[in-house]
Amino acid sequence: MSSVLLACMMLACACGAGGSSQTAAAETETESQKEETAAETTAPAEEETTAEAMPESKEVDQKESAETSLPKIDMTAWQYNEENDVYWQTGIRYCETPADESYETLGLFIPGAYMKAEDNGDGTYTCTIDTEGEAAGYTAATAPVVIPVETPGYSAMSAPDGYQDGTADYTAAGFVYLYAGCRGRDQGAPAGVTDLKAAIRYYRYNKDLLPGDADSIYSFGMSGGGAQSALLGATGDSELYTPYLEMIGAVSGVSDAVRGSMCWCPITNLDTADAAYEWNLGASREGLNDREQKISDALAASYADYINSIGLTDEQGTVLTLEASEDGIFQAGSYYDYIKEVIETSLEHFLEDTEFPYDTSASSSDGGGMGGPGGAGGFGGKGGPGREKPADMDEKAPAEGGAGDTEEAAQFAADGIGRSGGSSSGMTVSGVFETPQDYVDALNAEGEWISYDAASNTVSITSVEDFVTRLKTVSKSIGAFDQLDAGQGENTLFGYGDGSGAHFDSTLAEIVSELAAISNDAELQKTAASYEEDMDRTDAIGSPVDYRLKMYTPMYYLISSEDGYQSSNVAEFWRIRTGISQGDTALSTEVNLALALEAYDGVESVDFETVWGKGHTKAERTGSPDENFIAWVNSCQK
Repeated sequence: MSSVLLACMMLACACGAGGSSQTAAAETETESQKEETAAETTAPAEEETTAEAMPESKEVDQKESAETSLPKIDMTAWQYNEENDVYWQTGIRYCETPADESYETLGLFIPGAYMKAEDNGDGTYTCTIDTEGEAAGYTAATAPVVIPVETPGYSAMSAPDGYQDGTADYTAAGFVYLYAGCRGRDQGAPAGVTDLKAAIRYYRYNKDLLPGDADSIYSFGMSGGGAQSALLGATGDSELYTPYLEMIGAVSGVSDAVRGSMCWCPITNLDTADAAYEWNLGASREGLNDREQKISDALAASYADYINSIGLTDEQGTVLTLEASEDGIFQAGSYYDYIKEVIETSLEHFLEDTEFPYDTSASSSDGGGMGGPGGAGGFGGKGGPGREKPADMDEKAPAEGGAGDTEEAAQFAADGIGRSGGSSSGMTVSGVFETPQDYVDALNAEGEWISYDAASNTVSITSVEDFVTRLKTVSKSIGAFDQLDAGQGENTLFGYGDGSGAHFDSTLAEIVSELAAISNDAELQKTAASYEEDMDRTDAIGSPVDYRLKMYTPMYYLISSEDGYQSSNVAEFWRIRTGISQGDTALSTEVNLALALEAYDGVESVDFETVWGKGHTKAERTGSPDENFIAWVNSCQK
């Protein structure tokens, strides 16, 4: 019997449940394009720009010998949006042999100040870089480049087919907006990130023609998009992606690393996500049968083994570990204390940021008043990219008729992730609160678990479990990410390109297998056989699922206990936000990512916050997500 399962049973008894390429002939412009762009040209009238200090161009260690048969971007084919003073192109192919031409193209949206343009008389313009122009304090040489990753649930992102209004705030801020379509979970990992990397490489291949600082690319996304943004940040130039990039004919010899990564509620580190979920949220489960309880407990215990093996440290360099506890499963130790402190700090920041009297009904619909448990959420943003509906969404749609159907259906419509398998209850806080103490009293209505000192604005909670059972309850079934019936969105992600799900969690596979070996449960034995079969499968280029899982696990590249440590060019700047009440993933998901980044040599800064009262959304303590992201990029560029 495995140590994981043995630990589970001991704890359950003692504690209970708690294509080929060539050197590019296109390295220089075509002769006709040279003739058209060599002349002095005149751009349409430019809007006034903000007179700020212009940051100097930053440089990162990149490859510089591009190889491809792809043509350079056609500088005679620009279109112009007069209202926002933006030159743009869409339908630009970024790989030689696309797997799906309906996705694998990109669009570019560039502030007019960075271009000299000649009207071709047919609605298009021939453009060259204006080295003197300025927009919001940037020039064509210093402007940061942003790439959105709007792929909730790891869904596909449609390529732009015209001017996109949602890019206006970014171009007004002087940013170059690189908008790439990408394949989604139906095509299986690593399709999405591979496509985004190929798009970044194509932009850099054209850096002699295009405005923007090619060394200052920032990705941003939420949920599965936040996860893939994190992957762009952690896997820069990783050799694991090479065969997949070669398969679609991506530009080679050019870096795909980014300078910064913005991640809202990233559903990531899927190698341990099931275990983390049960360790953190398992105490809120209700109505489990004996088989389900054993699996939940074994997963929780296995998470302690993981944490105690990776040498994760806090900001002071103290190694964080988990210890056995009388109540719950490994709910003690320095790691546990750190998670507890994260929760307390989140509430303190909420009380500090909030103006009282406070009316929860005036808060946004994403759980701003700490409404119901589980973390309602929206995938909003201002305009922006579109994502495609995964093929498995209709068959996984939630049934109608139960409490919370509207919220669950809205979330499912956004990402196609099942949230109907978690049975739990929690508290709802609503009303008008005159003071912070009144708000805390409401949180304590079912029994005191928060102590509040108004003079110092500090709080202390009795336990992580007391927070979870009230305000961060489960929303997913056992095997929250690698569902036992392989029916979850992440199962499709680790499928084999036909839209069907496959198992990927080796720890869960081991637990199920060993339970099945000592049981007469035919259903469990069938499930175990399904896990065993899927864990032995390989994809089109012969990679086992474990290889693909490493590609999609930021921690594989960030912690010294993993073989992937220091094998990639990791982003210098990170901004991570999560809604603390979401039931979509464990709080430890984002905490672990932030701690690993803090300790990683070469990472300049990690701006991390858990946002009280927010669920699975673009959570921010104050202000709007778009404005805060723009401000953060500006701060990184100084």
